[in-house]
Amino acid sequence: MGPVVVAGRVDPRPVTRRLRERRADLVRLTARRAAAAPLVLLAVTIGAFVLAAASPLNPLAAHFGSGYERTTGADRAAAAAALGTDLTWCQAWWGWVAGLATGDAGFSHTYRQPVVEVLMERLPWTVLLSVTALALALAITLLAGVAAARHPHGALDRALAAMAVALSAVPPFVLAMGSVAVFAVTLGWLPVTGAAPPGQDPTVATIARHLVLPAVALAAGQVPWMLLALRRAVLDAEASAPVAEARARGLNEHTVLTGHIAAVSWTPLIALLGARLPELIAGSLVVESVFAWPGLAAATVDAALEADFALLAAVTLGASATVLVGTWLADCLLLLADPRVRIDA
Repeated sequence: MGPVVVAGRVDPRPVTRRLRERRADLVRLTARRAAAAPLVLLAVTIGAFVLAAASPLNPLAAHFGSGYERTTGADRAAAAAALGTDLTWCQAWWGWVAGLATGDAGFSHTYRQPVVEVLMERLPWTVLLSVTALALALAITLLAGVAAARHPHGALDRALAAMAVALSAVPPFVLAMGSVAVFAVTLGWLPVTGAAPPGQDPTVATIARHLVLPAVALAAGQVPWMLLALRRAVLDAEASAPVAEARARGLNEHTVLTGHIAAVSWTPLIALLGARLPELIAGSLVVESVFAWPGLAAATVDAALEADFALLAAVTLGASATVLVGTWLADCLLLLADPRVRIDA
């Protein structure tokens, strides 16, 4: 970690010393989050089962397909018992929790395989897409922040801000469909669906090529908020007295940028990353659906449509746990980055 700012001055203390200084705050934050996490996850799983049970969709109709109307009552009852759809949400939830305690996340009647296998097959693809998009969004944001710091309120700075405001009003679905229309249909530069051409096994080259459009579409939904937050922080730092004093002392522009402006400008970005993590997860599901990316989006939609209690609860639990861990990490980094920060929860 680079230098941080205390009371407007650059503090070059190493990260190990900062860890020692904030150890009590980090331990307190971790203990509070660890105590609250089980209650949050419990409420999330209950909510998933309640909403699935209240859904007007009939899982048996999805199971039998076009032959549902021709099945007898006995056949439907037998299928309901086999699939577990005849249970109340309380019974289904309790059975799922009891199995989860032993490492069994249940059986997905949608995919005819254990839930753990469904997740293991699809989760790596979702993680790959989300991490790539987040890294791309951060790279674009940091480059734009440097441009804003070098020429505040200049033509490039204003153009980037206007682009970010306009882009923030566009839903992820529209961004994804627009990228398909331009780069795949009109220009024919990139493939549209899947992780490999039809009938071929994915390779590193095909995955990289098919990843470009969904990653760019997902990153485009995150860049505006990051860019506007970082730009505001950079402009505030530019107008601050410590930066003016540094330039008056004759420090070169690189030193001012890295030692004075950057040191106080990246903490709002850290806080924003933790707050925007749920939207990144939701956006990845939308983008996956548009591009038929082999991640968790299709499994989530299918589980909801067919009242697949076990799979729906597992996906919801995993997404909630990711948000909890991500926000905890962001808050820990925020505590280390800025000694003025105090987090009470």
